[in-house]
Amino acid sequence: MVAKKQQIAVIGAGLMGHGIALTFARAGQYVRITDPVEDTLLSAPKRISESLRLLGARDTEIAATLKKIELCGSVAGAVGEAKFVFEAAPEKLELKQKIFAEVEEHVPEDAILASNTSVIQISKIMAELRLKGRAIGTHWWNPPHMIPLVEVVKTQWTDPVVANAIFDLLEDASKTPVMVEKDVPGFIGNRLQHALWREAVSLVENGICDAEAVDTVVKSCFGRRLAVLGPLENADLVGTDLTLDIHENVLHDLESRQGPSPYLEKLVADGRLGMKSGEGFRKWTKDEADAVRARVARHLTKLETIL
Repeated sequence: MVAKKQQIAVIGAGLMGHGIALTFARAGQYVRITDPVEDTLLSAPKRISESLRLLGARDTEIAATLKKIELCGSVAGAVGEAKFVFEAAPEKLELKQKIFAEVEEHVPEDAILASNTSVIQISKIMAELRLKGRAIGTHWWNPPHMIPLVEVVKTQWTDPVVANAIFDLLEDASKTPVMVEKDVPGFIGNRLQHALWREAVSLVENGICDAEAVDTVVKSCFGRRLAVLGPLENADLVGTDLTLDIHENVLHDLESRQGPSPYLEKLVADGRLGMKSGEGFRKWTKDEADAVRARVARHLTKLETIL
């Protein structure tokens, strides 16, 4: 059974950090959160309150959750008494390495150190730590307070006791952890997701269809069952013999380049950066982009009540 009122430190108060903080505070843990950008740190309580309201929390629950969260102006202050540290800084290897070097100077020696990253190998982030056995990866998905999955990523140094402790802590916070036994780029989820994205880009690049058609096919077809039927469950459902027949006829023609698509590289070079610039694979007005974000939030909230 996981103890309550343990001290947890969250390094980074942005989109990921505030969601991680509220998840643990809501689960009965004490959280100290810090961020080098003062405005980001000071706005965290307001953003946490807004996120909790989207989850259906009442004012009394919001107030109780905020009481368990303390804002700290320094890494040293945040981690000084921590049992667990969750780093949620931007996806920059050198920055994460620098943060953990500072954390290790101030954190208790029995604290567990976790890095939240989407694709960077945890062994690279933690390579210079003095006590590598207590280090692990936890890949939370965006938004972290709404997506159940957290990938728990072992390195070659990770103590199994550390991995199990993080796994249990996440389960106690109502997350759905999975153990990643080998520290590979992208872990499980992003390797699967970007294999799909690579083929999606290729279909548009080669004039087979436009971007809207790709998105429509996914949303109106197999995407509808993915939440309740994983790909290997589906393979077993239809039969591995049929799966083999399909693979023999289609895999040879799928996109297999090792690097990024030139089409994608040109979009970025031309400043077509997606919704934030008004155009990427498709054109977006601000209202259209806001509508998509709201639709995703509503969908994720509803899923919590039906799955």
